[in-house]
Amino acid sequence: LISYPRLSPAIIIAVTRHIEGKLHILLARNHRFPAGRYSVLAGYVEPGESLEECARREVCEEVGVDLQNVRYFGSQSWPFPNSLMIGFTAEYAGGELKAADDALEARWVSPDEIRTLNVTKTTLKLLRQIAFLDPTSVAGGEVAS
Repeated sequence: LISYPRLSPAIIIAVTRHIEGKLHILLARNHRFPAGRYSVLAGYVEPGESLEECARREVCEEVGVDLQNVRYFGSQSWPFPNSLMIGFTAEYAGGELKAADDALEARWVSPDEIRTLNVTKTTLKLLRQIAFLDPTSVAGGEVAS
């Protein structure tokens, strides 16, 4: 008898946008986060939904913007039972940024601004991997090693 473990796939996505010629990243504050903490967006895949559809839906539901050039980036196990986190990058395609659903606040942030923010470790790791941040840069609340 062969059995397969239950798996709950979730996406995490780094959305970029050029504002006044400078690259920015979309960050949001989740209602479960301590005051002042920011992250890229993430969410669970719904039954019958592709990973890319999930990425578009989550971003639209949480902050009201549309995406283009959604691309798979990588994956890793996630510290919740039976979870797999699938990473994507995408570009802003339109829409008015407004926090909704799980997001209390959403904003476009430049690499320089991230240094002043309390950003989750997972977000910092992802932003360094996609070369949005220099590997040696330090963000607010993070201790240089």
